[in-house]
Amino acid sequence: MKKSLNEIAVLIGGEVVGDGDTQINSVNGIREAQEGDITFLANPLYKPLMNTTKASAIITSKEIHSARKPIIRTDNPSLALTKVIAIFSIKEESAILPGIDKAAVIGKGVKIGKNAAIAAFVVIEDGSMIGENSVIYPHVYIGSNTKIGSNTKIYPSVTIRENTIIGSSVTIHANSVIGSDGFGYVQAGESYQKIPQTGIVVIEDDVEIGSNVSIDKARFGKTLIGKGTKIDNLVQIAHNVRIGSNTIIVSQAGISGSSRLGKNVTIAGQAGIVGHVELGDNVIVAAQSGVTKSVSENTIVLGSPASSISEQKRIFAALHKLPGLLKVVKALKDKILK
Repeated sequence: MKKSLNEIAVLIGGEVVGDGDTQINSVNGIREAQEGDITFLANPLYKPLMNTTKASAIITSKEIHSARKPIIRTDNPSLALTKVIAIFSIKEESAILPGIDKAAVIGKGVKIGKNAAIAAFVVIEDGSMIGENSVIYPHVYIGSNTKIGSNTKIYPSVTIRENTIIGSSVTIHANSVIGSDGFGYVQAGESYQKIPQTGIVVIEDDVEIGSNVSIDKARFGKTLIGKGTKIDNLVQIAHNVRIGSNTIIVSQAGISGSSRLGKNVTIAGQAGIVGHVELGDNVIVAAQSGVTKSVSENTIVLGSPASSISEQKRIFAALHKLPGLLKVVKALKDKILK
């Protein structure tokens, strides 16, 4: 497939600067691109690469007015790129045809919607429901009385425990576990007694969950993942956590039990959140931060223990001065002792 730069600009709502008849047949990164590719520039750090890329054209922000190559100026280059990728990509077609494979194990009273695809070696326990057009890949286990909406994809080796509720247009990647027991014990003498975990997990529509994610069911009530939330690989979400809509949780983050996150929260990589705290809407927790208390809305926190990013920047700046300060203290000490 080939499209001119002018055609692409119309589809993504951009403005062409340069030769609008330039022909594009694929999309690639700014370093890897070759002739015929279109690339993009969203991070200003990569601006020097505009002069060296072999791409035939570049999608840029409105701050860029001209370049050696033809450009399409847009309000949001990253968003525009996703639309361009969709233009040139072949739509993913599941290798699993609608219907139930003979090697699947389907329990009593299971309801499977129109055009759903159930692959070989899937196990669906009694009383569960799968919505129409959903695809369940091989070696998925779905516990009893679980409800899965329409147009949802569950990739291989995912485990979904009993009574879980999963919405429509949800994607769960390989090896994730939804509805495992929460980590709850009470000390009884020299041993620990397990506390029964009787709640469920609810995952709302348009959520994407990466691989090797664990989401624990609630002790009572529900663990909730809000609509539109995106969770990276290797994330732990404990029992009774409630996560608001359109939240981003990046790899290796951990959220302890009964914490609550508002809407549009961002939890960066390797961040940890203690139990029973609340993060307001639009909070950003920077990478490797440890959140030990509640955070009000529209706040960016950093460090361990986490505090406002402005305060942490002052702390980091002071730490860099410590070696020099130690020399001054030693010199003063030596002078006093003489």
